[in-house]
Amino acid sequence: MVTSSNSTDQAVRSVPYALPYLADEEIAGVVAALRSGWITTGPQVKEFEQRFARHVKAPQAIALNSCTAALHLALLGAGVGPGDEVITTPLTFCATVNTILHVGARPVLADVDPRTLCLSPDAAAAKITPRTKALLPVHYAGCPADMAAFLHLAQEHRLAVIEDAAHAIGTEYNNQPIGALGDFTCFSFYATKNLTTGEGGMLTGKDESTTERLRKLALHGMSRDAWQRYSLAGSWAYQVEMAGFKYNMTDLAAALGLAQLERFAWLQQIREGYVARYQSAFAESGFELPPQSPRPGDRHSWHLYILRLDPCQLTIERGDFIKQLQAVGIGTSVHFIPIHLHPYYQQELGVRPGDFPVTERAYSRMLSLPLYPKLSEEDVSYVIAQVTHLAQRYRK
Repeated sequence: MVTSSNSTDQAVRSVPYALPYLADEEIAGVVAALRSGWITTGPQVKEFEQRFARHVKAPQAIALNSCTAALHLALLGAGVGPGDEVITTPLTFCATVNTILHVGARPVLADVDPRTLCLSPDAAAAKITPRTKALLPVHYAGCPADMAAFLHLAQEHRLAVIEDAAHAIGTEYNNQPIGALGDFTCFSFYATKNLTTGEGGMLTGKDESTTERLRKLALHGMSRDAWQRYSLAGSWAYQVEMAGFKYNMTDLAAALGLAQLERFAWLQQIREGYVARYQSAFAESGFELPPQSPRPGDRHSWHLYILRLDPCQLTIERGDFIKQLQAVGIGTSVHFIPIHLHPYYQQELGVRPGDFPVTERAYSRMLSLPLYPKLSEEDVSYVIAQVTHLAQRYRK
């Protein structure tokens, strides 16, 4: 091992930004699905939908191949289309706004809350017009958005509420799991998420008839899926009832998800333990820390652990901070480059740098540290040592 050149007296380690936690249970589940001979949408998907719906206390759930698919279907389920506007945050992944464009509507961006970095209800309220059809808050990093405020706005203006919960499996608002507060909730099971199926997503909804229509839309608009047609209890006959999409989840992915869901609470405990160490270590180190729980009864899922450098205490810029962590083997990321700073959206939406000052100030100072159950205690100690060493080195 090569000794680090800084004063932490620790050997250089390799700590990737993110790795999935996959164990014998996931392998056994996938092998069982393979051996069953049913590898596309079948019994494993049905079981995963039912168990996930119970987990988040949602009436219905549709397993899909991505959260992007869930967002697209949710917008269609809410009746969003050409000429409509959907209010959302600039501090999100591009899929949030792309799907609004895909249904022919216009994304309207509103600034974020400076503490939680979730969409600000007050900023959103100021953007409501007669064309507004839906509110699309994002539970950013796993921190719950202020759902009571958004539900109040929705009731007052007769709007749909679609929750982007890509980061929020395990998140709770007012002692309720995210999943059944808005009209639709969209989850991601991407490789880096708290629960992974490799690629995948889930859409939960309240209205049974709408959810069943979206279930058909997710598989070409057909009246019966393959399980309903090819199993011994099924029927070969089907009808195409609408022009749908190819958004279905496979049994292989669902087998991964079922294994992860079985020990989800344990995986979350590991995350929360590492967060507690980070919060304690960085409290006086020149950073703005992420909020533990914005309100009583809330629970952060800690999909991301985001530090914000305090320019009043530190002389180093975010980019240099990231480079120096990379030099000692620590992977980081930035979540996200704000929507209005991308040239495509500037052209398409007419947004510009300076339009959302709270978002831009946070973005310029933020970085995401490694946070996942596959980290070891030694990895966490190493990250803490290197981050605090840099903060001390560049302290004003």
